[in-house]
Amino acid sequence: MELRTVLRHRLVTQRLTGPPLPTAADTVRLLTCVQAQEREHACFSLALRSRATTLADVRAELDSGAFVRTHILRPTWHFVAAEDLRWILDLTSPRVERVLAVQLRRSSLAERDVGRALEILAEALAGRNFLTRKEIGARLAAAGLPGSGQELGNLVMVAELRGVVCSGPIRGVQHTYALVDEVVPPTPARSREEALAELARRFFGGHGPASIKDFTRWSSLTVTDARDALADVGDGLERVDVDGVPHWYDPALLSGQSSARADSTEPPGSGTRRAHLFPTYDEAVLTYPSVNFPLPPESPAPAAPDQWSAAVVVDDVRVGTWKRTVGRTAVTVESRYLGTLDDEQRGQVEAAAERLGIFHGLPVRHVAGRS
Repeated sequence: MELRTVLRHRLVTQRLTGPPLPTAADTVRLLTCVQAQEREHACFSLALRSRATTLADVRAELDSGAFVRTHILRPTWHFVAAEDLRWILDLTSPRVERVLAVQLRRSSLAERDVGRALEILAEALAGRNFLTRKEIGARLAAAGLPGSGQELGNLVMVAELRGVVCSGPIRGVQHTYALVDEVVPPTPARSREEALAELARRFFGGHGPASIKDFTRWSSLTVTDARDALADVGDGLERVDVDGVPHWYDPALLSGQSSARADSTEPPGSGTRRAHLFPTYDEAVLTYPSVNFPLPPESPAPAAPDQWSAAVVVDDVRVGTWKRTVGRTAVTVESRYLGTLDDEQRGQVEAAAERLGIFHGLPVRHVAGRS
């Protein structure tokens, strides 16, 4: 399969072209886990793929518990649907905890300290008493445990990985924590083999075409686990080779979205020929370390961006970077291009910036330049 076909398939699969999904939670379910350490950037990722087009829309779904924000898959934040939380934690947390154990030993935190912290958390949050990290830190410090810094972060992360706590409603701009057993309905347990196969099916269905390397980076599973999972999925996925590397995708899902796009009422030219201002850590860019949006022919290598810069993609080509500053009266978008865009491409980027303005409910001030 040619690179451009792969990229366009991914855009369709992830609902970045064609009809959007009804809700932000539906997008989380499609992608299974959405990296979300930068919460508002991750909310914009959901808005780009759904009819929840504003930050208020997405936050209302998050506050309702339709999906939660927690440490899962890897030692970083993700959005995950409530019904998927427990079985994915059961499958992937042991490997993540082994990585985290090194940090716990460096800070001289023993398992008994972790146990005490979990007991204090359970007592403090009981009765849907949602608390911020600072408030939790005060409770732990009063008991002689670390109440701030990385040690506090590690203790709370263990509680998340063991399925004790997850996100509660946002309070102002602050993330709060809730007891999983109080905000996430019980779900049937899965065997490890069933969970492996389901995670593979969901990943390649929501991210395909993708490789085993993409799956192991995303899931933190081993190559052996990934291959076993693909074998268990069987004929549900289709294999294609991209530059000699096997990739898998769900042909039924892709075919269904292609048909829906053909039947949609979107205006001409609104398919893959559009610009995308992908948020920081967006699944369409971050997931694929090898086969990704190419740079323009003969363009210079981009300067190393700061942590807030993300990719600008036009016509399936990465043409530069962008970042945003949200003010009280406007959103400022700063774009830096690797080359010269024609009038149509500049118009596409302007339209993409306007989507960010709709998301924040503010007018957009767009400042463009060359890297």
